[in-house]
Amino acid sequence: MKDRAARAIIEAARADGRLKPGAPVVEMTRGNMGAGLAVVCAALGHPLIVTMSAGNSPQRARMLEALGAEVILVPQIAGEPRQVTGPDIAAAARIAERLAMERGGFYVDQFRAPEGKAAHETGTAPELLDAAGGHIDGWTACVGTGCTFLGVARALRRNNPSVVCGAVEPAGCQVLAGQTITKAKHVLQGAGYGSIPPMWEPELMSCSIAVSDEEATAWKQRLAIEEGLHVGFTAAANVCAASKMLSSGVLAPDATVATVLCDTGLKY
Repeated sequence: MKDRAARAIIEAARADGRLKPGAPVVEMTRGNMGAGLAVVCAALGHPLIVTMSAGNSPQRARMLEALGAEVILVPQIAGEPRQVTGPDIAAAARIAERLAMERGGFYVDQFRAPEGKAAHETGTAPELLDAAGGHIDGWTACVGTGCTFLGVARALRRNNPSVVCGAVEPAGCQVLAGQTITKAKHVLQGAGYGSIPPMWEPELMSCSIAVSDEEATAWKQRLAIEEGLHVGFTAAANVCAASKMLSSGVLAPDATVATVLCDTGLKY
């Protein structure tokens, strides 16, 4: 999913001179944006350096190295293995920003790159509408940077002003819903870091849908066994939330709810 945002950000930086020919690209990642950037950088001739919290699954680092990226693992601040917290992400981001300055590279800073949001508004949303026959009643997605949720929500609202847009958050870490954090550590890697994303647009969120670790794990297994879809925990949470929206009674019985399977289970 992140390949759309990665391409848009890199092409914009090359066009306006922030990224010079052959210069390195640097970013903090949990894995998915790093993979998208690795593909784009390889095609356009830029070295890629990524910083990653050591709490992420080891398979993520191996995947990025296989794609040609230099991976720097950053010790965790507040999390534990496979449960990455907001402070862990902040620590990795600080090192990425410093490395970009030291190596004369372009710091992607995906949490503040508007091109990522635009890529989903102009790319992902039309794909979803085409797959759904032109009409979508509901939309659910986990929120990390917020670019996927917001970009798609904005386009869907233009198509159908009454569309219900549900931001998926880990149970116990629902800051978008205005709730106090009671569980900062969870299995939804890439989402729910206990802070509101810098580019957040609250008016595009109809509701927050909480998904627990147990629910995400169960849906991950269901999707694999019943549908042949081996996905990650955030993808499973997206489907769980879509099911919750459909059964909540807020939509008509024949409603169509869209979501995205944003990650493969091979990195877990």
